[in-house]
Amino acid sequence: MEPQRNFLETYQEKHRNPVNRALHTVGIPMIVVSLGVAIWSWKVGLALFVFGWILQFLGHVFEGKLPAFFGNPLHLIVGPIWWAKKLFSPDRSGKPGASS
Repeated sequence: MEPQRNFLETYQEKHRNPVNRALHTVGIPMIVVSLGVAIWSWKVGLALFVFGWILQFLGHVFEGKLPAFFGNPLHLIVGPIWWAKKLFSPDRSGKPGASS
């Protein structure tokens, strides 16, 4: 299994385009929140989930690279980790070396 740092480094390599990064910054929390919202309203949860994924894939059109989870499904959980590191790191980069 890849250590967490390698997962984040791979994620960074596949997410360098600023438009892709911006769309992921919005799309990732939409997908995560949709899972909880679906308990109360499956229609709203589903809409958030689908729109979040549309943003993700649209970002990869700008990036010109396939999503990392196509190569390893564990990258599906790396996205939320990247987003949290981006949110809580002082430089807001989400880079593996940035402090949390």
